[in-house]
Amino acid sequence: MTRTPTLYDRLGGEAGIAALIDAFYGRVLGDPELAPFFEHASLERLRRMQSAFFGAALDGPVAYDGRSLAAVHYGRGIGLRHFALFVRHLLQTLQAQGLAEEDVLEVIARIDTYADEITGDTGLGA
Repeated sequence: MTRTPTLYDRLGGEAGIAALIDAFYGRVLGDPELAPFFEHASLERLRRMQSAFFGAALDGPVAYDGRSLAAVHYGRGIGLRHFALFVRHLLQTLQAQGLAEEDVLEVIARIDTYADEITGDTGLGA
């Protein structure tokens, strides 16, 4: 029996997620409003944790075992504007990789569900 490819599979699996994270953080770190949040972060650790998070969030064979998103982001001053910028960079990265529009929109919809955990607010209000 053939299994239906997951969103994780459609994005290229482990290698595709790693390439996505690298390209995505290139954009995020180049953004003057977002870069300060990462000044003291280990980029290697960040990429590893983001790969695990994206893998789990996109139905990959990955278990995210990091701290809760609310705990990780608490007290960092991340607001809805920052989250929206972050998502915009993700959208642009996904589109630049030539992914199917349906897959791009599904990734964004899934990540958007975490807005309140990351910002402490309740959604984008968009």
